[in-house]
Amino acid sequence: MAEILAITPAAAEEGPVTTSLDRGVLRLTLANPPANALSLSVMTALTTELDRAKADKAVRVIVLSAAGKVFCAGHDLKEMTARRSDADRGKAFFEETFAACATLMQAIVHHPLPVIAEVDGLATAAGLQLVASCDLAIASHEATFCTPGVNIGLFCSTPMVALSRNVSRKQAMEMLLTGETIDAATAKEFGLVNRVVPREYLNQIVTKYAQTIASKSSLVVKTGKEAFYAQAEMGLADAYAYTGRVMVENMLARDAQEGIGAFIGKRKPEWTDE
Repeated sequence: MAEILAITPAAAEEGPVTTSLDRGVLRLTLANPPANALSLSVMTALTTELDRAKADKAVRVIVLSAAGKVFCAGHDLKEMTARRSDADRGKAFFEETFAACATLMQAIVHHPLPVIAEVDGLATAAGLQLVASCDLAIASHEATFCTPGVNIGLFCSTPMVALSRNVSRKQAMEMLLTGETIDAATAKEFGLVNRVVPREYLNQIVTKYAQTIASKSSLVVKTGKEAFYAQAEMGLADAYAYTGRVMVENMLARDAQEGIGAFIGKRKPEWTDE
């Protein structure tokens, strides 16, 4: 995985989330620096792009990245504070915001395609939640992470959902209760990120991971991702029963027949994604 590739940048659309597609890898970039905050419009844009990617057969892997020095500073607190002047003190808007956030995070987890976070800079609160919700996360040495809500009177309860599903309870509570920032090396030790790499190679290494995954059968990858998250919520016996059924159906797929045949015949498989 350490090989470095030369990447040709593709043109991106204007907006709070820009997009580019290269060799099956769709890059969604948060483009509202300096904070890249998850305002309601940004979360809606991300969710829309994720939904759009489901129907695009050219897309096989998704990368989430960010422009600027901050990956994502979490919810747009200025946007939320401005709504305190509403008749309901902002309650309806707060409900809408957190519901949109939950929809976005679940859209990543339940997306049929793998989603990789490319993290450079600070990922805090809902920004950390975004990283933790992705299937893989690769960070630069300069990346930092925190759930600082406790410091401002707003416990990071929704980020806690994704965080606690990635790291141990003790480590999650350490971050949630202290609000302190951890560096990329500690995030890797905790299990929040997969790898920590030099900033100058971050984009290239993430792209290498993405293209490696994109070269697999999309049917098999989709099947595996769905099964991974489903079995994780089950007891041991139920998990084995469920994944056994998944493997039977997988064995009956054309790509399984092709892949096994190619392995036995010592040739490269030709996927049909069926």
